[in-house]
Amino acid sequence: MSASKSNASDSFSLLDERIQRWIRQSGWSELKVAQEQAIPAILAGDQDVVIAAATASGKTEAAFLPILTRLLSEQKKGCVIYISPLKALINDQWWRLEGLCETLEIPVTPWHGDISGTQKRKFKKSPVGCLLITPESLEALLMANGHALQGLFGGLRYLVIDELHAFIGTERGKQLQSLMNRIDIALKRFTPRIALSATLGDTDNAMKKVAEFLRPKANTPVKIIKSSDANQELKVLIKGFIDYPLRLADPASLEPDDADFEKSTSQGTRAISEHLFKTLRGSNNLVFPNSRGNVEKYAALLRSLCENLSLPNEFWPHHGSLAKEVREETEAALKAKDRPASAICTTTLEMGIDIGSVKSIAQIGCAPSVASLRQRLGRSGRRGEAAILRCYALEAELTPQSPLSDLLREDLVQSIAQVRLSLRSWYEPPKIEGLHLSTLIQQLLSLIAQYGGINAANAWTALCGSGVFANVSKQDFILLLRELAKKEILIQTPTGLLLHGQVGEQIVNHYSFYAAFSSEEEFRLVHGGKTLGSLPLSQPVEKGTHLIFAGKRWQVQSLDIEKKVIVVMPALGGKLPQFDGGSIPVDDGVRQEMRQVLAETMPIPFLDATANQLLQEARATFHRMGLDAQVILVGSNTVQLYLWRGDRIMNTLVLMLKLAGFNAENVGLCIDIKTNNPEKLFDALRDLATSPPPDPMALVANVINKQLEKWDHLLPDVLLARNYSSHTLDVVGGHGAIKSLTQGL
Repeated sequence: MSASKSNASDSFSLLDERIQRWIRQSGWSELKVAQEQAIPAILAGDQDVVIAAATASGKTEAAFLPILTRLLSEQKKGCVIYISPLKALINDQWWRLEGLCETLEIPVTPWHGDISGTQKRKFKKSPVGCLLITPESLEALLMANGHALQGLFGGLRYLVIDELHAFIGTERGKQLQSLMNRIDIALKRFTPRIALSATLGDTDNAMKKVAEFLRPKANTPVKIIKSSDANQELKVLIKGFIDYPLRLADPASLEPDDADFEKSTSQGTRAISEHLFKTLRGSNNLVFPNSRGNVEKYAALLRSLCENLSLPNEFWPHHGSLAKEVREETEAALKAKDRPASAICTTTLEMGIDIGSVKSIAQIGCAPSVASLRQRLGRSGRRGEAAILRCYALEAELTPQSPLSDLLREDLVQSIAQVRLSLRSWYEPPKIEGLHLSTLIQQLLSLIAQYGGINAANAWTALCGSGVFANVSKQDFILLLRELAKKEILIQTPTGLLLHGQVGEQIVNHYSFYAAFSSEEEFRLVHGGKTLGSLPLSQPVEKGTHLIFAGKRWQVQSLDIEKKVIVVMPALGGKLPQFDGGSIPVDDGVRQEMRQVLAETMPIPFLDATANQLLQEARATFHRMGLDAQVILVGSNTVQLYLWRGDRIMNTLVLMLKLAGFNAENVGLCIDIKTNNPEKLFDALRDLATSPPPDPMALVANVINKQLEKWDHLLPDVLLARNYSSHTLDVVGGHGAIKSLTQGL
């Protein structure tokens, strides 16, 4: 940083002179916007700070430059805890911080399951510097140290939460809230929380929810820093493909398992693979096909295209079921400067792991959300180059039996809507309404382990009265305690102390306890003594079975059920494994933008010829069916409601209609109601509109499986129903939608 620049920057002058020197030596010409605003706010140390800035806008430095300055300014050495959703991100941040911190003589300690006990013991002996940790490892640390936390974290100055958006609305997010609160309780003081994210939304309401998530029931101010520092050029193209089925000339010439894979690969999928191969070869890119199964499919197809031309492989798989070593091979290939590499990946490479320069992003199908799409796009064009996004929309071949969702080209239109909303910096508002009572059970058991027992009143205060589980009353908490006692999860001593029961001890002592989320038991897949990754136990395999895994084709040599190990060898044949994976509900804003896309007549500039033709056909159908002017379509035995609302509202309306005696289903773009008496339905809708909003408990009474999260099966029925409705329904929004609908009836 030049003298004129540094003199002009008040924030720069606040930093320790050793950090100023490091900034100059690093060749920085000036601080970025987020850094300028964050430095004085964080140094003050009297408030929480949210830094919402684009990827590659210097958020990590915005947090750590003032934090390290604070640590250097104090005579007694202190520490900062950095909490990340990914172990790989911790490893990456360790690499980024180590160089600077080494010159400052501030230790940096990564802490997760792959870190040696020696490093961990070293930190516990001298708990200073930067501790980089996951929520699960922090959970274990709190449980193991109990009353000693005051000594362990007595020098704690800040808590930094990276990729905050990845926590909001999840079990891990609720766990994180509780862990941070438990640290404050143990230290008996306020510790500033610094949150970093690229995709939190840009509205005041969104930021209010973010602040509420960061510190529930906060009595202290929260400094919100929003910056779009990047201002980079963006190039977008959506390519359309029709998913014609594959027609094999001679299926008998293929091995059985190989034929299975080929038959599952349509012409559209092959066409996308061939375009990716032609377009991405020779450069580094990320391809997001949305699921682990699709990662394996496209990685195998692209590897085959390389092999068929006797070319070195340039396409590498990356997903959570692959072994750490296999994922690191992909990351190393992306970082290597001597050869090009593209990763076919899931959300594992969506967040800020350093993988070097990436030329472009390919998105196959709709992204899970607008925020996710923007997060992915932020990985491209980081060095002053344009960010490049290619979306691939695979649409069904139309037949006389095609559903209206195919006729309206739902996936293509949703992709268009996501891109347009992303260009306007609109992201799904944070969802913080879920009760997450499964995580409440986990945190209660963890709290008992931390203190060796706790009375019910103190447990309620720490977990619920604090605002973390704010919607759980004392009566609800007592109901939960009684249910857990029935199941031998808890016992209570005559003095009122809560302790683990026999079953509770087994739960807490199992290695999986520290994670608030559930994961299925898995087989370990091994070749040549090297672990390739894992497959769910529900995946049927036997000796001789062919598999596609890590982008390669294998045959099962042996299967050890007891040890849960599958040994494989390379093979010519291959069949795609089945992985489970949930879908993210579509938001109101996305569906309303989809309607706008269909209602317009102007061409959309970022579509190729096929995508544009598919959109014109969809728009013609939309207008021909009168959906530009009406929301109700009446058929011979069905009524469809096209409300263009998000899934939470649509699910609520379905349950309201079922409670009124109708057979209704949310099919995405509309609610489909089987009835040959439309007038009876319309009368019911009017009744619902003029009645008060329904009781959520009544709506979910007949839902068979209400278990969504890890420990939901331990909840009493009434709390299970409340928990389920908090995650899946929007009663106020649903009632409002029906009132709007009936105004035209």
